[in-house]
Amino acid sequence: MNHPIHTENAPAAIGPYSQAVQAGNLLFVSGQLPIDPATGTFAGEDIAAQTRQSLTNVRSILEKAGYSCADVVKTTVLLANIEDFAAMNAVYAEFFTENCPARAAYAVKDIPKGALVEIEAIACK
Repeated sequence: MNHPIHTENAPAAIGPYSQAVQAGNLLFVSGQLPIDPATGTFAGEDIAAQTRQSLTNVRSILEKAGYSCADVVKTTVLLANIEDFAAMNAVYAEFFTENCPARAAYAVKDIPKGALVEIEAIACK
């Protein structure tokens, strides 16, 4: 049975989807924009600040469901500009320090709301 997850510590979904869905021992975290849930605005205008906020949102959702970053097995990173890869990667390394998850990173034409980054995750216990 699927169980939707919601926390006030991450931005509300901007469409007909859940922040995350737990299915058995798997948690599927929807793509997280760099929106600060306290203000409803982007946490900053540079890739480092936006990556940090997107991953903070992911972590908040994980924690609400009883998971941690150590439980993440796969992430997908969408970048508005592939030239931001190194700066994104430096912040990403702050959140995933051991047993790093598998990852794909893509440059895409547009990200919702004009964000520089969006990050989704799959976790397993």
